[in-house]
Amino acid sequence: MKCMILMCLSICAVAAMGQIKSPHDNVVITSENTKTRTYTDENGVLHVNVSPKDIHKYKAAKSVHYSDFSAKGDGKTDDIDAIRATHAFANMHGLAVKADDRAIYYIGGKERTAFIQTDTDFGQAAFIIDDTEVENRNASVFTVSSGLKPFKPEGITSLKRNQKKIEASLPGPCLITVTNSNVKQYIRFGLNQNSGSSQTDIFVVDKNGNVDMNAPIIWDFDQITDITALPIDETPLKITGGRFTTIANKAESKYTYYNRNIAIRRSHVLLEGLEHRIKGEDDQGAPYGGFINIGDCANVTVKSAILTGHKTYNTIGAAGKPVSMGTYDLSVNRALNISFVNCSQTNDINDNMYWGILGSNFCKNLLYDHCTLSRFDAHQGVANATIRNSTLGHMGINAIGSGLLLIENSTIRGRSIVNLRPDYGSTWQGELIIRNCVFVPAGGKPVSASLISGSYSGQHDFGYTCYMPEKITIENLRIDDSQHPENYQGPAIFANFNPEMTDASYQEKYPYVKTREVILKGVTTVSGKAVRVSDNGFMFRDVKVREAR
Repeated sequence: MKCMILMCLSICAVAAMGQIKSPHDNVVITSENTKTRTYTDENGVLHVNVSPKDIHKYKAAKSVHYSDFSAKGDGKTDDIDAIRATHAFANMHGLAVKADDRAIYYIGGKERTAFIQTDTDFGQAAFIIDDTEVENRNASVFTVSSGLKPFKPEGITSLKRNQKKIEASLPGPCLITVTNSNVKQYIRFGLNQNSGSSQTDIFVVDKNGNVDMNAPIIWDFDQITDITALPIDETPLKITGGRFTTIANKAESKYTYYNRNIAIRRSHVLLEGLEHRIKGEDDQGAPYGGFINIGDCANVTVKSAILTGHKTYNTIGAAGKPVSMGTYDLSVNRALNISFVNCSQTNDINDNMYWGILGSNFCKNLLYDHCTLSRFDAHQGVANATIRNSTLGHMGINAIGSGLLLIENSTIRGRSIVNLRPDYGSTWQGELIIRNCVFVPAGGKPVSASLISGSYSGQHDFGYTCYMPEKITIENLRIDDSQHPENYQGPAIFANFNPEMTDASYQEKYPYVKTREVILKGVTTVSGKAVRVSDNGFMFRDVKVREAR
């Protein structure tokens, strides 16, 4: 009787431990002395029983396979519950997860999410994600999560730009997110106009509250309506391999984003060697919010990934006019120190049938290194961005934000080298450096080239003062403008940001802070025509342009 009581206590402890460690799994794990099996009850709760013998075996191996939890891997049977069960068990016991290399795991449209908290090797296995009939388009297939829980720091009622320390009692390094819902910023202008987003910022502090000044606080917060601290996992987590194919949705073409993806919500993650392809895109479809979707985390690297741009669909925008919908294979939101290294895509980076591959909001320190991708894009601001050793396709580099925007050793094939997004005020509060690059305007189409494009009327309130880069340095730039139109006058540093501003009679309600200085060194053109300031000489009349020796 005593032994039976102890066994029951042990079983209950294991089950409770599973639920406590990963309550969002909706998985109950037991260890009854029967065979290992999984089943889903009438309430949708996944039950996993792992025999004591198998527990001992898996712990000795320090890993588990999807096939250990009844995944078929035949490309037909829906294996998502077996995949969920494997990760839930691995999370409880700190075990690595491995896919079977020759398996083809089919994942249907049921609302199921597998939570990854341990090293995972997808290997050479294939995963088919069928989005043709989906119960919940917002349910990720995988979420890389932390076992650490967020909390609300007390006593912080305001913040200042570049503040070096916050007064808070913290268990260790934390990711801090703050919001002031009484202030609206990024009040979008144009076909996708909106009323803006609540003022927000995200930054990292150590256990003593010292702010990492490599990703500083960028706004003054006179008031804080919400603040969250998320402890940062300091042990790296690694996810490798996997050949994923999405069978695209056939939904109506409107802004109902699909997020059937791998969502990374944990800091210190390396995702390496993943491939993602897309099949079945037809005449209509809803857009995607990023197959690799990174948010609310820091220090994430996506390395040697092969991705795919989504087909562009049109809808009616907020202004009541037709608009192309952004749809992404990469998405980054509220995240710091995010690197894409040696990444490429399966479709032509110059084919405008496919939307640009990355969208981001509220980020700091984004990096492309040795990438060949159709676009880099920072919508609602990035603080510091670097593009190096890379080739950018038809949608080029689009950004607004602050700090340093560094582009070096790269080839840019967009309509400009940098497009300062007009819908968010064409603002960059900081410095722009372009070094050792090749610019092929519009991928070689006959256009009148400009290096920096944007638009600013001065009549719309974006919720912040709008700036052009204070200082621009362009060094060792080769402009391949051989395919120029007739009457081409040579490449302009600045596009005509405001054709209506031709003399002092034009008044900006919200004045634009213009560039003070442009430094040129080693800028050459294939056409042989000299670089000029702009078609709008009046608007840029006070910009100092000088040739460096």
